[in-house]
Amino acid sequence: MAEAHQAVGFRPSLTSDGAEVELSAPVLQEIYLSGLRSWKRHLSRFWALVRIFSGRHPMLFSYQRSLPRQPVPSVQDTVRKYLESVRPILSDEDFDWTAVLAQEFLRLQASLLQWYLRLKSWWASNYVSDWWEEFVYLRSRNPLMVNSNYYMMDFLYVTPTPLQAARAGNAVHALLLYRHRLNRQEIPPTLLMGMRPLCSAQYEKIFNTTRIPGVQKDYIRHLHDSQHVAVFHRGRFFRMGTHSRNSLLSPRALEQQFQRILDDPSPACPHEEHLAALTAAPRGTWAQVRTSLKTQAAEALEAVEGAAFFVSLDAEPAGLTREDPAASLDAYAHALLAGRGHDRWFDKSFTLIVFSNGKLGLSVEHSWADCPISGHMWEFTLATECFQLGYSTDGHCKGHPDPTLPQPQRLQWDLPDQIHSSISLALRGAKILSENVDCHVVPFSLFGKSFIRRCHLSSDSFIQIALQLAHFRDPQCLALFRVAVDKHQALLKAAMSGQGVDRHLFALYIVSRFLHLQSPFLTQVHSEQWQLSTSQIPVQQMHLFDVHNYPDYVSSGGGFGPADDHGYGVSYIFMGDGMITFHISSKKSSTKTDSHRLGQHIEDALLDVASLFQAGQHFKRRFRGSGKENSRHRCGFLSRQTGASKASMTSTDF
Repeated sequence: MAEAHQAVGFRPSLTSDGAEVELSAPVLQEIYLSGLRSWKRHLSRFWALVRIFSGRHPMLFSYQRSLPRQPVPSVQDTVRKYLESVRPILSDEDFDWTAVLAQEFLRLQASLLQWYLRLKSWWASNYVSDWWEEFVYLRSRNPLMVNSNYYMMDFLYVTPTPLQAARAGNAVHALLLYRHRLNRQEIPPTLLMGMRPLCSAQYEKIFNTTRIPGVQKDYIRHLHDSQHVAVFHRGRFFRMGTHSRNSLLSPRALEQQFQRILDDPSPACPHEEHLAALTAAPRGTWAQVRTSLKTQAAEALEAVEGAAFFVSLDAEPAGLTREDPAASLDAYAHALLAGRGHDRWFDKSFTLIVFSNGKLGLSVEHSWADCPISGHMWEFTLATECFQLGYSTDGHCKGHPDPTLPQPQRLQWDLPDQIHSSISLALRGAKILSENVDCHVVPFSLFGKSFIRRCHLSSDSFIQIALQLAHFRDPQCLALFRVAVDKHQALLKAAMSGQGVDRHLFALYIVSRFLHLQSPFLTQVHSEQWQLSTSQIPVQQMHLFDVHNYPDYVSSGGGFGPADDHGYGVSYIFMGDGMITFHISSKKSSTKTDSHRLGQHIEDALLDVASLFQAGQHFKRRFRGSGKENSRHRCGFLSRQTGASKASMTSTDF
């Protein structure tokens, strides 16, 4: 819900002379356009076969036309659930006042707003998703860096090859293999409990996609195909082809092309090095500058925005080190989230980041899809480039180079003088934003999913309640913990079935703004400051990894920036059965937050919760007795084996 705060500044459309349009006209027009977009998507997939009751291998979009419409929950139920959710965190006086506002809302405005939402649900397949994309993401004028983008990490303890060009070659080849499977709909649709299909629409824009800035609103540009990637190295931009005669280049040929870029001695042109900082600027500012850039450097700009994705070849190493494991891992997370502010093209659907020591990572633009989609792609990429494609004994990609391939094309930017100052201002703002983010990663290896399972609890609910304990540091007991876990599970199931609170309240709020209808209750709901924003990164394709023989070859997840200036952003991933990795972020400018302090509280909370169960008593006895000086071992930084000796490919420790 924290992201929906960006919709608070939404203003209804005005006529050409500045007068407000008729009260109901904007919302009816929006509902009509939503329906058209919905039907257009359905018709574009008409050629896809619908195999629900026949065929053993359904295609990615096979179930799309048979999915039920997103239901509009009862407004009375939504208000009741909302009041239940805020009761524990409000004082008696504040809660009583909120309850009064809620009752006034139900009596005066709810029925009218609900009518419009039901009208939209009849006409469009989803009453909220397009508005969520537009008002939460595309209309936000904040910089994408830190505020919206998120990151995905490489393997934590191993790097399959130390050769930067080789790792880039295999990774790009694996990503484009995934795109090929996506285009052929060979990716199986996600099924809940193996039976209930989930919507696959967000997969459509993984590749060949760019978020184009606008003065008031961005838009997503998606191309049918692209046979090149845009590459950034030491302040220079390159257009690098990925196909030859419509055939995907081999990993070794891609490695050769990346090596050519690394070996290119030409310097960056004036202001070219920091050009990408514009994509980290406020969106309105970048939109105005882009208009000039499109006139002066149209070919270079199109090479970047029209690429399959963006690749950044960083000049520095990253990842876990033996010398300072905690600080090096935090620096790795920060490099993925923000970089140096000018070495990522934040508008692209994702940037593949390859560090000088072969470590990988992703920086992902958020508007086109949620994390499970990019996470699915990333799992396939890591498993394919490491286990399927592999590396030779000397660390290079397998196969042979292709000397007949042309050199990657160096992009030329004819930057007008008026853009120079804009680049400098954007870089200054990006550095301020980057330096204000405090990133901390906690690999917790004392127990994981298997222990939680033995406690007969939901693993996600277990972590969610532990995070609340870490944040609020309230006393707990086993009975209350089980009640909280059961409640979280009920809320999770309600949200997954379309009966959650936040999207419904958000949609009601948007309709009220279209109608110029003042609702103190909805205004209060969407002006609240949420101090703890959490997200689990699911592991969706465990069959791609052999966690028994190669336990270290599992993705270590990723993270995102805090949703509030005085809050935390926390993501977590279950790595196999015995480890949980947390990614924590906060603002250094806040006197109320400290990512490292919260990380310690999370460790303590996990041990406190585990000790509530008889099976977890030994954790507390074993690790609490040695004091805080043993925290590095508790986090599992150095206690894990790299697994390099077990792997068939060349591996390097950390």
